[in-house]
Amino acid sequence: MAGMEVEIDETDIKAAGGAALSDGRRGLRIHGWEIETSKRSILTSPELQLWEEKLKTTHFPEMIFGNSSLILKHLASGTKIHFNAFDALIGWKQEALPPVEVPAAAKWKFRSQPFQQVILDYDYTFTTPYCGSEKVDTNSEKAGGDILDGGSSVCWEDCEEKIDMVALASKEPILFYDEVVLYEDELADNGVSLLTAKVRVMPSGWFVLLRFWLRVDGVLMRLRDTRLHCVFGENSFPVVLRESCWRECTFSALAAKGYPVDVASYNDPSIISERLPIIKHKTQKLIFNTKTTNL
Repeated sequence: MAGMEVEIDETDIKAAGGAALSDGRRGLRIHGWEIETSKRSILTSPELQLWEEKLKTTHFPEMIFGNSSLILKHLASGTKIHFNAFDALIGWKQEALPPVEVPAAAKWKFRSQPFQQVILDYDYTFTTPYCGSEKVDTNSEKAGGDILDGGSSVCWEDCEEKIDMVALASKEPILFYDEVVLYEDELADNGVSLLTAKVRVMPSGWFVLLRFWLRVDGVLMRLRDTRLHCVFGENSFPVVLRESCWRECTFSALAAKGYPVDVASYNDPSIISERLPIIKHKTQKLIFNTKTTNL
């Protein structure tokens, strides 16, 4: 879905049984789902201070789009799957990976204290295990779609099924597409740390790619992808699969395999992902609560 420019055809949306969201919101409602993206500017200083208090840290990416989000709501069951920067940073803090060793890091990373020697004691790459947030709200329609505190958790079960990437590559009208940047850090011009969420809606279903992409120039590359695919059901529950794939490799290991190690060769994670070995892979299926769902 990288770099896609999509012309949205209202006729295609109507033919597929969908409708654009009202009140100026970006997204659409289709087959019992409400899909919405919100893209806002980076956090203000007061907002960032509040995040510092909540997350109990003063370490943050350079650019946090804390009010941006991607939300997918299954209206009948109250199931809400959403993607946001705050929850992703909770995951980063909880995982607490050791900092990537970079010889010049003490010189370039700490922009707020450029003339002081500071010890790297946290994961400055903001790598996160985050694969999305979810909740079930049985009163979602009454609450205008908002999740209430009384909601329950969404259930994901491990499965052997795989997302059909071949079917996703078929020529099908794209009813809606958007990309939401959640946070980004250029590692003081020594690489990139980027978390994005992309969504694509077709007549047959929707597809989401949540991607964390890290490149520490000359040292390490890390790619953590979470793909979600929903196949719209006809008089049945929709099938939603979630597939997580983590890849990681050092520049020295790539050089040993004969791959180039210049930074210019590694600007697009979609192109080079196959060069990075898989270190973790898991597929799960969303289990809907049939007692509260009335499709």
